[in-house]
Amino acid sequence: MPQIPEKIHELTVGQLSARSGAAVSALHFYESKGLISSRRTSGNQRRYTRDTLRRVAFIRAAQRVGIPLATIREALGELPEGRTPTREDWARLSEMWRSELEERIQQLNRLRDQLTDCIGCGCLSLKTCALSNPDDVFGDRLTGSRLMAERR
Repeated sequence: MPQIPEKIHELTVGQLSARSGAAVSALHFYESKGLISSRRTSGNQRRYTRDTLRRVAFIRAAQRVGIPLATIREALGELPEGRTPTREDWARLSEMWRSELEERIQQLNRLRDQLTDCIGCGCLSLKTCALSNPDDVFGDRLTGSRLMAERR
């Protein structure tokens, strides 16, 4: 991993990519979504402050546990003056996200446990389908092997 001298206060996109492990395209995407920011040189090259490394690490850690980018952007937007997240920020935010993650885990466990009842085609040929027709919500209104819009 390339070392960046302490006297350098800004990173190129290549340096940021090498240090953070995020692809250049991912960094451009994060910037387009307002998660990180850069300034442009007179030659129109991006330059990132060194603290962007911590911001990218925060984004990638949140993504690894399944937090949507929109939620990450909201969390970063709540930090005072757009500062870099600290360990305390992560602890507070991860606690907030815990219930959302628990709900998703329970939902995935239910889907896994019901998967053997599904023939995987997305039709309504089974009386109840945990994937396409949870709790047989269409069973009272529709019949047949395909889910079709109701005719008026």
